[in-house]
Amino acid sequence: MALENGEQAVTSDAIDKLQAARERIMQQLGKVIVGQQDVVEELLISVFSRGHCMLEGVPGLAKTLMISTLARTLSLSFSRIQFTPDLMPADITGTEVIEEKPGGGLDRRFMEGPLFANVILADEINRTPPKTQAALLEAMQERQVTVGRVRHQLSDPFFVLATQNPIEQEGTYPLPEAQQDRFMFKVLVDYPNFDDEFEVAKRTTAKLDANVEPVLGAEEILQLQDLVRSVPVADHIIRYALAIIRQTRVGSEGVPEFVADQVGWGAGPRAVQFLILGGKARALLNGRTHVTVEDIQALCRPVLRHRMVVTFAAESDGITTDDVIDRLVQETPSSEDELTRDARFQKIFAS
Repeated sequence: MALENGEQAVTSDAIDKLQAARERIMQQLGKVIVGQQDVVEELLISVFSRGHCMLEGVPGLAKTLMISTLARTLSLSFSRIQFTPDLMPADITGTEVIEEKPGGGLDRRFMEGPLFANVILADEINRTPPKTQAALLEAMQERQVTVGRVRHQLSDPFFVLATQNPIEQEGTYPLPEAQQDRFMFKVLVDYPNFDDEFEVAKRTTAKLDANVEPVLGAEEILQLQDLVRSVPVADHIIRYALAIIRQTRVGSEGVPEFVADQVGWGAGPRAVQFLILGGKARALLNGRTHVTVEDIQALCRPVLRHRMVVTFAAESDGITTDDVIDRLVQETPSSEDELTRDARFQKIFAS
């Protein structure tokens, strides 16, 4: 796969390779995971976009199993960190130890923690104190950890795939907005339908030995990540994504009345970056070399739901961030002519 420039990278052969990788990963995951196709697709989009992903759902929905199985399909190093209230930063980043030299004397050596792997499963990430969450934040953003005065680079590729339990909030430490913003997607894992749960019941109560085989290695993943960034995107698509994002910012010009009433805090610039990147990955996974409005619309929920805060009044009325996002998508014109002629969006683009 030639990747010297964007024109050369996005070829039919490159797209075929990405789609073939996706099919093989889905096939391997299907040996262990039943259903949850949308969740798996959003996980793959975040991986190929070089982003981190957070899965939220009640216990027993195979969130941890899904991530660990995905890691097995990738020929990468893997670490699982079970977050608990007594976990300290050094427990995940590593620490310096003093050793005795064979010939005498003492030597200082850095002992790497579990963060020094390609794929990190941060299990129940909201159950650890802010001090430890902050150590993970540097790793997610800078792909490095600082111990003492020394910075240690993490391996590449590097993904943090976290799980979070929406119930049993006693004794938990909700992630600060700055850390949530580092996650490309927040994916909600819902209950399976009847047929899927029927199959789960059959599989998990019988003797089965699922042999999951690795599909992609580190070098191949890095090539596919470069390929995603090489996908061209039209200016209209960027304007459309910005139109949705900028409507969430309460107090700005052109914000709809329902947003002013229901939203307390809107999304920042990372939202549009991840919308565009995710749209590029989704386009390639669907065999296209360009991003469409439908790609942006499909990813609005996972990109925005953790970057917006609804007001107390809206929450009391049962309105969720997903409800606000759906209405924004519905009321934002998708055609370039409508978008540029609308007086309200002219204010948004001029502000």
